[in-house]
Amino acid sequence: MAALSLFLDVPLTREAHELLYAYMEDPSPDKVYLDCRGCRIDTGEAWVCPTVLRTLQLVAGDPTQDYEQLPVCGLPEFTRAATELAIGRESQAILENRVRILQPVGAPLKARGSGVRDAIKADATVDIPGLGMGFSSILAFWCRLYLAGGVQTVGVTGALRIGAEFLRRWHCQHTPGPARVYIAVHQLDFFQGIFHDAGFVDICPYLYWDLERLDVALEDFLEVLESSPEGSIILLHGPEGTGLTPRQWEEVAQVMERKHLFPFFDIPGQGLASGDLNKDAWALRHFVARGFELFCAQSFSRIFGLYDEPVGNLTVVARDNVALTRVRSQLEKVAAALWGSPTCFSARVIATVLNNPALRSKWKQSLRAMAEKIMLIRAKLKEKLRILGTPGSWEHITTQLGTHSFMGLLPVQVAYLMKHKHVYLHTDGQVSMCSINSHNMDYVAQSIHEAVVATMLGLSQHPEHCKGQ
Repeated sequence: MAALSLFLDVPLTREAHELLYAYMEDPSPDKVYLDCRGCRIDTGEAWVCPTVLRTLQLVAGDPTQDYEQLPVCGLPEFTRAATELAIGRESQAILENRVRILQPVGAPLKARGSGVRDAIKADATVDIPGLGMGFSSILAFWCRLYLAGGVQTVGVTGALRIGAEFLRRWHCQHTPGPARVYIAVHQLDFFQGIFHDAGFVDICPYLYWDLERLDVALEDFLEVLESSPEGSIILLHGPEGTGLTPRQWEEVAQVMERKHLFPFFDIPGQGLASGDLNKDAWALRHFVARGFELFCAQSFSRIFGLYDEPVGNLTVVARDNVALTRVRSQLEKVAAALWGSPTCFSARVIATVLNNPALRSKWKQSLRAMAEKIMLIRAKLKEKLRILGTPGSWEHITTQLGTHSFMGLLPVQVAYLMKHKHVYLHTDGQVSMCSINSHNMDYVAQSIHEAVVATMLGLSQHPEHCKGQ
């Protein structure tokens, strides 16, 4: 008799992609999946910025590139450009003139002058009146990073994971256990696993979107912040697409500052909400300007179209350069245990685009065009629902920004869509606007119309009575 497997009692789980599995197993030719993570072109295929495609070929064919392993903290040109993209090139956290010079493992500092070498050996703090003036560009780079610095990660999930690991070990050490973590309820399923696996046990949901009023739930959000324990970690996912105005973000920042709450930003699509990279980063930069210490996980998959080459960046903003040096050393330790060294190719592509003015300009144009396309999809869907006479107001479709949108559908309406129309979306009615195109727009609009009418008439079990209503 053959021995039984040691893993016989391991349960089967499909929680991570339950919606996708259901869609893939559906034999209907009309099925539509409304939870695509990346940007799409009208055929439904993944969008890749044309500038990025050309840069991919350029980097791949560069005979001067070597294949040496990157340092644990990643490609310096990438982390610098990514950090500047997030908090702004002119951010005070970057332009601080008093810096701590740190040489990461595996990245030799090519600077001339015994004074610089002596400062590095002594781990000293030096004054630089004019940042980068009289120093090599490499040295200027390291100087500019301290008060704010980045760590290259394996996708945005990697950035969230090493950030969570660090906070569990070193944040709020005076408390008996890890700090409480607050995550937006519609992102709880995904982010809760990351923080739970990092050792957090007290994880609470919060709402910033009122599913009944179909508007920002600022009062509810502020109430949660006011009642949270001091030192709690607040995960702020996709601030560019929350719908909060700058004035409302100021209110959020005031409460978090007074309560000593730690902001952990997660930016999956900077530039895809308004089409303006700076405007989409306003909330993060406001927190930096107020003097917060914070983490920010950045994703580049959507905005560059590098879905199969995931690369992320964890931007760290600290109160002073000494604290930042220590934080990055601990993050480096965590990253070394998780993946040793991050991948190089996609980081080089992104760094090439961001650091070349001509390529960066063309990339920004493509990004704005994609953002405008998403806005147009929103407008067309709203108009089709109006023409169909779908009950209710659908203004919230165009007042929201970004790649995702709350449709204002009830769970019973979502269930109707999946069961009777083979349209797959989350139970909270959130959809990826990039999943809608000219080929399925009419079907999606008609399906939503039928779901709403069926619910109102109590005919969810008899869909044939809803057509043409």
